[in-house]
Amino acid sequence: MVVPAPPDAARELFGSTLPKAEAYAGLLAGAGVERGLVGPAEAGRIWERHLVNSGLVACLLPQAEQTADPIELADLGSGAGLPGIVLAILRPDMAVVLVEPMARRTAFLAECAEKLQLRNVQVRRGRAEDLRGQIHADVVTARAVARLDRLAVLAAGLARPGGLVLAIKGASAGAELDQARPLLGRIGATDVELMSVGAGVVEYPTTVISFRTARNAQHEGRS
Repeated sequence: MVVPAPPDAARELFGSTLPKAEAYAGLLAGAGVERGLVGPAEAGRIWERHLVNSGLVACLLPQAEQTADPIELADLGSGAGLPGIVLAILRPDMAVVLVEPMARRTAFLAECAEKLQLRNVQVRRGRAEDLRGQIHADVVTARAVARLDRLAVLAAGLARPGGLVLAIKGASAGAELDQARPLLGRIGATDVELMSVGAGVVEYPTTVISFRTARNAQHEGRS
């Protein structure tokens, strides 16, 4: 399928990394559609709806710290790599773990990482529940994975104490957050915020619910 030229917003967002973003857009619209990871109708709006939508989250990521180890980001239920691969392109200084249980998706993710030469990407096949305690990410991202009341518990299991969770949501974000607030309190989440990233800059701003995980063990895993 023919991928549209990147819009101005994508050119500004990706800057010098635009060639890799374009290559990834081609993979999504090609093999991604052929393997059923991306709907055929999405190819024509791959930039605005997917790559830019995911990439806007980069402004919420912490900056590199003065430590020997890079900041680790875990993308929960990575699917076709949104937002994980996009963020790996934009932030080569971060170690990105793509967490995905389905074999055909992990195969596609591994191929993307190889073809795009993303040396900062690792693919982990498995459910978040099974990988709990094996991954201790500074940041956990998720896009179209589960409702917030379930997602919060899954994400907290992959984050270090006090880690940042960024959940990309749609029109129901406010309602989801209202429903999940009691659960967020029980698991010790702090700094809970609903925000719109890119408003006034792009046609489709990215809606994000962010929070910090519990900083002490007594809250972990409660639901």
